[in-house]
This record gives sequence, C-alpha cells and structure tokens, in this order.
Amino acid sequence: MPVTILNRLQRRESEKRMTARIFFKLIGALLCLLVVAMTAVDFLSAEVAERNYVQSLTQELANYGKLLSLRAEQSGQPLTENEAREIGAALKARMTVIGHDGDVLLDSEAPANTMENHRLRPEVAQALAGEIGSSSRPSPTIGIRYLYVALPLSDGALRFAVPLSDVQERVSALRLQILAAAALSFLPAIVLAGFFARLVSAKLGKIIDYSSELARGHFGARLDKMGKDELGILSRKLNETGENLERMFNELQREHAELEKVERVRKDFVINVSHELRTPLAAIQGYTETLLDGALDDPNHNVRFLGIIKQNTERLTSLTADLLTLSRLEMKRQEFQFTLFKTKLLMEDILDTLKPLAARREIALRLLPPNEDVEIFCDREAFYQVLSNLVDNAVKYSAVGSEVTIGAVHVKQGSRLFVEISVADSGPGIPHEELSRLFERFYRVDKARSRELGGTGLGLSIVKHLVLAHGGTVRVESTVGTGSTFFFTMPAEVPAEAEAESHQTVTVSSS
Repeated sequence: MPVTILNRLQRRESEKRMTARIFFKLIGALLCLLVVAMTAVDFLSAEVAERNYVQSLTQELANYGKLLSLRAEQSGQPLTENEAREIGAALKARMTVIGHDGDVLLDSEAPANTMENHRLRPEVAQALAGEIGSSSRPSPTIGIRYLYVALPLSDGALRFAVPLSDVQERVSALRLQILAAAALSFLPAIVLAGFFARLVSAKLGKIIDYSSELARGHFGARLDKMGKDELGILSRKLNETGENLERMFNELQREHAELEKVERVRKDFVINVSHELRTPLAAIQGYTETLLDGALDDPNHNVRFLGIIKQNTERLTSLTADLLTLSRLEMKRQEFQFTLFKTKLLMEDILDTLKPLAARREIALRLLPPNEDVEIFCDREAFYQVLSNLVDNAVKYSAVGSEVTIGAVHVKQGSRLFVEISVADSGPGIPHEELSRLFERFYRVDKARSRELGGTGLGLSIVKHLVLAHGGTVRVESTVGTGSTFFFTMPAEVPAEAEAESHQTVTVSSS
C-alpha cells in the first residue's frame, strides 16, 4: 500500500477517534447539565407545589367551614358527634368545635371532655379573634404532623386538621408529573444537542487532527470549508497559517539550497583559485631558486628562466585582474558608462586591436558588418572585453590558417530591439553535454590545452556577467569537429527607464 494512502487512512482513523471522544465529552457535559437542571426543577417545583397545595387546601377547608357555620346558624341546631364524624370522614380531615373560652365542645375523632383547652393554639387564637388562622405542627395527642385551619363562629371557632402526610403524597405525585413532563420536554433538546454535538465534535476533531499535522511538519495539508461560524473562521485562519508556514518552509528550503549552492561554489572557487595560483607560483619559485643557486650567471639559461618567470607573472596578473572584475560584477559594484555607438565602427575599432593576435596564428578575422545606421547602447570597455574574450578564444582553438567570422544583426527580444553579435570559429567544437556548464567559473572543456594556451578559466564567466549587466543574453552553438559559434545580445536603443541622454554613468546589476 502506498505510503500516502496509508497516511490518509491513519489520519481518518485518528480523526474518527478524536471526533468520538469529543462527542461523548459534549454529550456527557450536556447530561450533567440536564441532571442539574432536573434537580433544580424538582427542588423548586416541590417547594412551590407544597406551598400552593397548602394554600389551596387551607382555602378549601375555610370554605367548608363557612358552609358548616351557615348551616348551623340557619338550622339553629348544634352539630352532633355523629355528624362531626361523617363530615370529617367526607373531608378526610379531623373537625373540632371550640368554645369562645377555648374549651373543646365537639371533636370528630376523640371525646371532647378528654381534650385540653385550645385557646392558646395559634390558629385557634386567630379564629377567636375573628380571623381565619392556619398553622402546621405535630399533634400533641398522636404525634403526627398536621395542617390546622381554624375560622371564627358566632360562639367560638371551628377547626379542621389534615395530616401533612397526605399533603406530601399529593405533592410527590405532582413532582413526578412535573419531572415526567420536564423529561419529555428535554427529549427534543437532547436530540438537537446530540446533532449539534456530533457536528461540533466532527469539526473540532478535524481541527485538532489538522493541528497535529502542522505540528508534525505536514504544512501542505488543508482543512475543508466548515461554514461561516466561529469554527469555520478558525479553520480558515488555520489554513492561512498552514499556507504561511508552507510558504516560509519552502522559502527556507530554497534559501538553504541556495546557501548550500553558494557554499559549494565558494569551496570550488577556493579550490580552483588555489589550483590556478599553485602552478605559476611554483614555476616562479622554482626558477627563482634556480637562478639564485647559480643559473643567473649561466648565459645559456638565465634569459629563458627569466622569460618563464615573466610569463607566469603575467598569468598571475591576468588571473588577479579577472578575479577582481568577476568579483565586482557578482557583487553588483561594477560601474558602466552607457553610450549609443555605431555598431559597425565600434566593431571595426575593436577588431583592429585584435588582428595582430590573430596574425600570430595566421588566422583571418572576417567581419560581417551590420548596416551603417545600426546602433548599440553599451559600455565601450565592457563591449570590448566581451568581444575580445570571445575572439581570443576563437583564435586560440581554431586551426592555423583558418578564419574567424564576426557578425552582427538586429533581433527582437520581447518588445525591445537588440543587436546580436556572433563569433564563429572552425575549431574542434564542444560536446553537447558540456555546453550547459561552459559559462561557469574555471570550467574548461579541455583543461590541459586551456592551461597550455594560457587561459584563466574566467573569460566566459566574465562575458556572461557583462552581457547580463547590459540586459542581454549569451548562448553558444557547437558541433564537434566543425566548430563553435558564440552569440550575445546588447540593446540597440536607449531603454525607457534610462535618462534620454547621449552619455550617462549608471550602476547596473549584473544579475
């Protein structure tokens, strides 16, 4: 199974486990809230139900008492013990008739003459004072907690007593009904809460899993869109964070690669420079020591030895000059004086200075000049260095008695007009696989022959940087056994961003 598919499956499994854990935590928290809510509802409903039921029962007993007092007044006959027992049984309450002095005159459950005076009982005292009184307390005779309700009569008071255990039973039944109704009302809330908990847990699971991916360095992962709520906003911000981290990571990787490349170039540069310096320095040191050891007085060798020392000194001087030029170009500190020149006249002047060099090898320099009105916008010294380096290479690698052709034509690069200069030789040619590295510092196709001919290995690299500094391009075409043609372009007109002057001094980037 591919690693990417396995990672995807593991990520999905981890996401499912995370979602399940979050879901059960949310549901657990919800159930705890519901339990607390149900407990609060039960406590409050019990208290309210008991208070309301006692009030309702008190009012009901007071109404019954008023009816009985009216009946007694209308009939003019006092209640008998049998009637009291019947009324108490019907009302499920104990009924007591009390005289105005507090003595019990009649009771539905006990002989009146055995009961103590009730004048100091709170509800009786209120009734004897002309008000409806009520209180709850344990009965002194049977020890059961009762609700007492007393109301005034013309010659005393009438009191009802109801066991509070009956009240508690009715309140408990009412509490159960309230709890059942509350539970039923919570069911839709639980279903909706479960749905939203599932939705939220899925989003949180994805967010946590994505955060883990970022923590593991997988900055290319992305979260799916999650809507416009807070979690959706969080997911978008995390995606933006991931994109920023990925961009920064890629940038760091590129910078690291560039630093490694620079370090490799630096090491190669040091190695190449050391190698290039070692040979002439060793020759100078060796021949100098030979001269000091006595060869200076040898007329057959001293002049030749001094000539070798001079030749290697010139090579060191040339190498040092090329290194300084290349360093200025790469550090963007080379200053150029750009001017419009007639291309034909400029090329003729430069080739006139190079003809003696070509004549030593009996090589002809043939110019294919452009039209008289073709101009080139360049630095004269830079143009001379580019063209002379290319012609010098062509002369060195061409066969004795052959010809080097230099031409110039107008070309278009984008919307700008350039002059393309070509230098063609009939040398051994360059293998195709070598062409891409030809403009690197110290790179030589034929190292032994190049050193034999006195090259520093920096000429083509300098050519490339000088041409790039003019905004042009450089390339080469070659066939092994036939020869090579080097091309470079330079502007044929003043760039739009340059000042419209015939002569100006500016600093131009070489890259």
